[in-house]
Amino acid sequence: MNKCSNADHPHCTLWVLPGDQQCAAGHAQPAPPTSFDLVSAARAARAAPAAAAAVADSPQAHLPQQFPQILPVLQRPHLHVSGFDPRAAGGRQAIKVELRGMPPASSPLVSMRLRSALIAGGGSSHNFERTTRGDWRPVFVEFSSRDKEHGQYQIDVELGSLQEGQPPRRWACTMLLLVPRADASLTEIHQTFLATHKNVRVIADDASIARVNGNTGGGRVDIDVLARNASIAHLNLEAGGKVDLGFSSIAWDEDLIEIDVPAEPVPHPFPLDAACLVNAAPDSGAQRQIRMFGMGECVLGRWEQYDPEADVLLAHFSEDGQESGGLTRRLSGRHAVIRRGERGFEIEDVSRYGILLDGVWPGKNKPVPLRLGMKIELTASIKGVVTLNVSALMPHGVVLHRIDNGEFAESFYFLEPDRHPGFPLPSYPREPRAATMPLLFHRDGGFWHLDTVTGVETALTPGVPLERLSPFQRHVRFAAEPYPESWIIRTSAGQLQQALTHDMQTA
Repeated sequence: MNKCSNADHPHCTLWVLPGDQQCAAGHAQPAPPTSFDLVSAARAARAAPAAAAAVADSPQAHLPQQFPQILPVLQRPHLHVSGFDPRAAGGRQAIKVELRGMPPASSPLVSMRLRSALIAGGGSSHNFERTTRGDWRPVFVEFSSRDKEHGQYQIDVELGSLQEGQPPRRWACTMLLLVPRADASLTEIHQTFLATHKNVRVIADDASIARVNGNTGGGRVDIDVLARNASIAHLNLEAGGKVDLGFSSIAWDEDLIEIDVPAEPVPHPFPLDAACLVNAAPDSGAQRQIRMFGMGECVLGRWEQYDPEADVLLAHFSEDGQESGGLTRRLSGRHAVIRRGERGFEIEDVSRYGILLDGVWPGKNKPVPLRLGMKIELTASIKGVVTLNVSALMPHGVVLHRIDNGEFAESFYFLEPDRHPGFPLPSYPREPRAATMPLLFHRDGGFWHLDTVTGVETALTPGVPLERLSPFQRHVRFAAEPYPESWIIRTSAGQLQQALTHDMQTA
């Protein structure tokens, strides 16, 4: 029995028998809702917030008071990934990424940055654009598993939204893609990807009907049936043995986690774009100077004491040590440029004397992507002036070692500004001598150390005890200039003479 539910008499407490059209006091009772009304109300609850204005005119808006209107529920922000085919091992693939459930007040342009060993260059950037309908234009991401070891590879995803008058917002998630063996069967791929072995799984909602009838003669059946939005899925198996069902592609949702972004970025306590790690007592195979550069474009050139034109000052090393003259004069003031390009880190010859990359002159003003183990010779006309080797290609930078007489004197970090390497650190190509070096990156205007085990980030300043950071050894200190062992004046000799003359006249 129910109490009187007449809207005009809300204080009536008389009981009403099921099916009666009025209570004992003569108050008319509303008609009970039909199943169609209930199903329509449930579907409206799943609608996006953009359809909230249309809910007032839908059937559930006229339901009686004992069945209150179900308000639309905000959808969680997530990425819908589709089109992934793990069978295409060793080839080029493209997946479709759709942005769903974003807050209505978000910016109409959302940037997406991807980092993965499967993507050329270690990462890529894309933009989601909102359409006039309120949804988002999908993005297609291309990658390749050629020459990749079979297993799972992660894709780190970071989304950013910047709207005028509002603080920036960021979301992040991590996707896992399976690269199977080239000879793996479809059944093995799906069992490995789903990580569980299912017999029969049937899902039906929104008043849908899913029916499975099987007569396999005692064999094993692996089936996953899904029915949504009032659809009907009917599967009838009349097989006498084992039945395995697979699908050509896989689709899934990745929940986006919003990251708390401070209103104002915290500046680095000691901002620099060039610095040096000085080892006072280097062990066998270690360099005395590890020079670090956090610039978007870094110029390699001739060592000069007065007004150098380059950022990286290179000199010829003989058996007796560094030479400021001689073969060093065969280097141009601006000899080569290292920068981050569309194909990863690249080098470009801008000199008079040329460079050799693995023994070949690439041509002037023609950027060439750096490769692990690449031999860089400065110059092309005279052998043995300066010879460098690419010893590590990181997601956020590159490491160069000298392989001439200066191999124990110096090595170089070239780091992309405001680029974090990621944690856990993805695998990247490197040589053994680079594997023992600390992991450094440049952010907020300064240099940072990242512990590869704990993920702790430490800002590098002259006062930080480096021996407490892994894998630093004793007798290592941080210098606030790239060439602390040399007295370099970054002004021209003429300007220096004018300054001295002015001081003498005013004395």
